[in-house]
Amino acid sequence: MNETIKLIQDHRSIRSYLDKDISEEVLDQILKSAQAMPSSINAQQTSIVVVRDKEKKKKLAHLAGDQKWIDDSSVFLIFVMDFYKTNLAGEKTGNPQVIHESMEGTLAGSFDAGIAMGGTIIAAESLGIGIVPIGGIRQSPDEVIELLELPKYTYPVAGLALGYPSDNSKQKPRMPFETFKHNEKYNTEILKPAIDKYDIEMAAYLKEIGREAQEGNWSILTSNIYKSVYFPKVYASIKTQGFKNDK
Repeated sequence: MNETIKLIQDHRSIRSYLDKDISEEVLDQILKSAQAMPSSINAQQTSIVVVRDKEKKKKLAHLAGDQKWIDDSSVFLIFVMDFYKTNLAGEKTGNPQVIHESMEGTLAGSFDAGIAMGGTIIAAESLGIGIVPIGGIRQSPDEVIELLELPKYTYPVAGLALGYPSDNSKQKPRMPFETFKHNEKYNTEILKPAIDKYDIEMAAYLKEIGREAQEGNWSILTSNIYKSVYFPKVYASIKTQGFKNDK
């Protein structure tokens, strides 16, 4: 196993940071790694907003559900699905853009933002920098859009807090590998027993880190969250930004 694979497989989310700055030179190398990731048709419909300002980070932490590690981070990144750039190409060539109105566009744009975040995570961790992804950036999307002055045809998909770790958190177990890797076809038969096994493992892990009472196990936590749309403001706000999703 090479060092890159070891690094990736040793991933864990870090929520406690040292009071140590990430230099602009280091950050730029991380972001250039993100920019080098592939994108659909090379349209490069991802942009990253870098936030260092303490007051702005504090505001974003509150908008994301009072997640203090955003406030504590050295740098907070917002990954933006960006069809504003591609729309400019349509204006230049006389080919009006339609893709942003479709589900295909939303899927491609959000997936590409995820690929860029994956590259960012690997690059940051290779330099000893801890990270934690923040889906809560979509909790109050209109306020985030206004705060970051995002134009039409863009949308904040997720955030990423970066900082030098003050401690190394315990690695969270993953589901059995056979639930992830399916050979030739999707195998439904192995899922229920695999989930039962994983729930036992997760319950033990949560007990060890003191979160058993809040989360229980994987099935309890997931079903408690997924029984509702936990960020319901996304639907209206993404349409306001021009993503109709009606094609």
